[in-house]
Amino acid sequence: MTTAFVFPGQGSQAVGMGKELNDGSAAARAVFEEVNDALGQNLSKLMFEGPIDELTLTYNAQPALMAASIAVVRVLESEFDIKMADIASFVAGHSLGEYSAHAAAGTFSLTDTANLLKLRGEAMQRAVPVGIGAMAAIMGGEFETIEEIAAEASKDGGSDRVCTAANDNADGQVVISGHKEAVEKAMEIAKERGIKRAILLPVSAPFHCPLMQPAADEMAVALGNTAFNSPSVPVITNVSAKPETDPEVLRRMLVDQITGRVRWRETVLKMGELGVDQLVEVGTGKVLSGLVRRINRDIAGQSLQNLHDIEAFAEN
Repeated sequence: MTTAFVFPGQGSQAVGMGKELNDGSAAARAVFEEVNDALGQNLSKLMFEGPIDELTLTYNAQPALMAASIAVVRVLESEFDIKMADIASFVAGHSLGEYSAHAAAGTFSLTDTANLLKLRGEAMQRAVPVGIGAMAAIMGGEFETIEEIAAEASKDGGSDRVCTAANDNADGQVVISGHKEAVEKAMEIAKERGIKRAILLPVSAPFHCPLMQPAADEMAVALGNTAFNSPSVPVITNVSAKPETDPEVLRRMLVDQITGRVRWRETVLKMGELGVDQLVEVGTGKVLSGLVRRINRDIAGQSLQNLHDIEAFAEN
């Protein structure tokens, strides 16, 4: 069996995330304490108790999701003597989840990962004033069709309008991002062309599009000042949708990811080409293990969120 560990992105956060792990495992508690210390805030209390509107703020949700994922990895290592590098042939993460993948693979430290994600969330929020940008999920239609619609919406109203395909999540599920007027125009065009559904997403900034360039510039500096190691497991990056191990390439991919498309469908297809037949989602939620069924039914998906999940996985 060839296994890939994957790490969720923003949207999977929920009040109570990680609490059962914290209460039942010293290894998980150590992760949450280290992240709290790194950030100088009681993030774990926010994760365990909410409120959800504060937890959902980008600069809180990003390190919180990472911490919950790494807690699972550490429980596997300490409680069950299962090292990720011994059982996973590849790792990948959806958007911020790529940072979690790097933390799990030892590319950079947990403290550095927490600080990078806090900064990433703040920089992405600063890049575009609230109300200027938007994102929308287009349900139905092939990726190439959505890409064409986004390009058409960009041209309608002037060359300075941005609308682009930001997340290629699965067949029939593409997220577009850019100026609010252009995104709304793309939604209209999609409906005119018979696309099933187009829904504005409740996000505070237009992620993964050229409007995020100021955030990419900030992250280039921060990542340039961060020590990178070779990962213990090849990382399939969002930008290239192929496995990478060179620390300098991985550093560049994380900068490019801020403005670039999340090529998740292609990532899972690449896993299939590489012989992966088991995808293990590590952390909060089941979004990625659910998407795999829409992309490649030959890959079995499962999620590890709590001690029961981890114990069942360790016994198999």
